[in-house]
Amino acid sequence: MSPRPTARPGTTLAVVCVATAMLMLDIAVINSALPRVTRDLHASVSGVTWIIDAYTLALAAAVLTTGSLADRYGRRRTFVLGLVVFTVSSVVCALSNSIERLDLARAVQGVGAAAMFSTSLALLATAYPDWTKRAKALAAYGATIGASFAVGPLVGGAMTSWFGWRSVFWLNVPVGVVCVLAALTVAESRDPHPRRPDWLGQVLSAGSMFLLVLALLRGNEVGWTSGTTLAEFAGAAVLAVAFVVAEAKVREPMLPLRMFADRTFAGIQIAAFGISSSLFAIFVYLTFFLQGVAHLSPIEAGLAYLPGTFLSFVVAAASSAYVTRVDSRLLLTVGLALVAIGMGLGALLAADSSWTALLPAELVSMVGCGIVNPVLSGLVLSEAPAGQEALAVGVNDTARDAGIALGVAVLGALIPSKKLLTGDTAAYVTGLHHATWVAAAVAGLSAVLTWVLVRPSKPEAAEETLAVAEAAPVSQLAGIGV
Repeated sequence: MSPRPTARPGTTLAVVCVATAMLMLDIAVINSALPRVTRDLHASVSGVTWIIDAYTLALAAAVLTTGSLADRYGRRRTFVLGLVVFTVSSVVCALSNSIERLDLARAVQGVGAAAMFSTSLALLATAYPDWTKRAKALAAYGATIGASFAVGPLVGGAMTSWFGWRSVFWLNVPVGVVCVLAALTVAESRDPHPRRPDWLGQVLSAGSMFLLVLALLRGNEVGWTSGTTLAEFAGAAVLAVAFVVAEAKVREPMLPLRMFADRTFAGIQIAAFGISSSLFAIFVYLTFFLQGVAHLSPIEAGLAYLPGTFLSFVVAAASSAYVTRVDSRLLLTVGLALVAIGMGLGALLAADSSWTALLPAELVSMVGCGIVNPVLSGLVLSEAPAGQEALAVGVNDTARDAGIALGVAVLGALIPSKKLLTGDTAAYVTGLHHATWVAAAVAGLSAVLTWVLVRPSKPEAAEETLAVAEAAPVSQLAGIGV
């Protein structure tokens, strides 16, 4: 028998929405603050990009394990623990006086975010056992998160301009404390047949991703053929192979490889990885362009992103109405193709461009994003094996987060970021062109593979997942698969 709730369902919804919106904001708002962090902490651009990658890598690596721990030891308990870790690490971020300490605190913050995120939907499912009411709760959940991400760059820019970049992290503290107190009243729940945590898979996957990103981010500094870089690449490859072997042999793997035998499921993960490693990863370097080349203030850079995020919000709301009427494979392919075209339009940027030169790339790619997300969200659930919906969502989240982390690293390897610090904006923009073309190729290849792998959808089969699809488009804008 499930525990009796001690809080009204509306309280649970409010806590989950606010807490998850907070972790979403910590991806969106920090982008506008990165150039100021670089200056204040005397950091290299590769060091600053770890602020993004440390968070997303930790989240990607931990979300499946924290989900299995929550099923075993209690979802509310795990959610509250995640909130505490996230809030305390936010204090450490705000007090950091070196880039190394800030990056480490961000990694811890990412683990806390994983614990919060992996339990959010389960808490809502417990609070709203009736499907009709649950669908409305999921819609509110998605809309809140989507709105927080849409205004994230502006909020981050405003706070950085007015109060400094540390205020971005201080904001989490009072919000986190209130959420912890409120979450203690939320009903507890567990899985009667929980999966065992796959600690071997956790270590191997995290180690492989860390070494790969480390090699990519430091390659320009220490040399691509240096012994250190080659050793990091080799270590990443060895651990990746060991992870695949371990997942094939362990009884309860964190990432069941058999799920990828379903072509459509595999295609969904490619689509999620593709849009995250191209569109969402390039935002870091576009922010440096806006502030370092176009000479915008942090708040002005945040405003420059509003046309695209607003357009994506509108398109997502409109396209969700067609999930049950149009072939999902076609919508995914068209959306990813638009992202590819938008990334290619990044070649229009020049060293003497104003921020408006970014608009063609921004608007076209964000229309594609608005098409992809509601379809992707519905397919994740409809293609999940019976009884493994939560695991399927976790796999998709991992694909998105890993896509951001690896995309930031790969694209950063193509951009001579030091040139921007020395005033050579032309060299930076040339590197940015190379990065946008690679991002375009990744999105384009993802579109092709999606068309090949994903089975044509039957409109009537999608109707049962429409409520979730309507909730998800705005929540997935951050690329972290909410």
